[in-house]
Amino acid sequence: MGLLEKTHHNYDFIYLQYCHMNEGFSRLVKEIGLTTKLFLLEANFLHNEDIFRMIETIKDNGVIPNNIVHLPAPKIYNKQFHKDKWMNYEKGWQVSFHSIVEILQAFIPFMVAQHYGRIIFMLTNSTLNLPVKFQASYVSIKYALLGLMKSLSVEYVDKGITVNGISPDMMSTKFLSELPEMIIENNTFNSPLKRNIYVEEVIPVFELILSDLGAAITGQNIGISGGL
Repeated sequence: MGLLEKTHHNYDFIYLQYCHMNEGFSRLVKEIGLTTKLFLLEANFLHNEDIFRMIETIKDNGVIPNNIVHLPAPKIYNKQFHKDKWMNYEKGWQVSFHSIVEILQAFIPFMVAQHYGRIIFMLTNSTLNLPVKFQASYVSIKYALLGLMKSLSVEYVDKGITVNGISPDMMSTKFLSELPEMIIENNTFNSPLKRNIYVEEVIPVFELILSDLGAAITGQNIGISGGL
């Protein structure tokens, strides 16, 4: 929500994929809709048919996105590796990895034709520093996305398309709702800042990469860790 609120004025048209609409999100969408053409796309990325329907809806609409920010991921949780279930790996793979592969395969050709595109993956500080224990499924999927980001950045660097990752340390959002409070407090204690990262501290990095000033930034996994 914070990214949308801060950057919507930079665009004439925005596709916004969501899975669940809460009251705060609905209010923000109504406010933004007064100044920006906002096209809502309800899609649960756990289901292939939702992914493909969303892509076809965009194509049928005739306005093809040339800036893509990929955020979806199942909520993070703590589980010892030998006690975890393969289904949780499949869920992360489907929601976070399969969805963006289908989306980019559909829309990168349009970016190539325009010789312009900005793509950003939300990764994690665990891809830059020592991973957190008991989060093997989450970290594994993020590393897969890191590999995809790196590969695409090399493949399309001469096509005017930048592909980057942003890797913040723990942020206090609903994404952490399934983590024990002790884990969140421990992360705060270990941070040089003695606090978790604020969403507002991450958004300016998105803004830079999406802007014309970010044209020379590609293939980067940018950490926002508070010095961790």
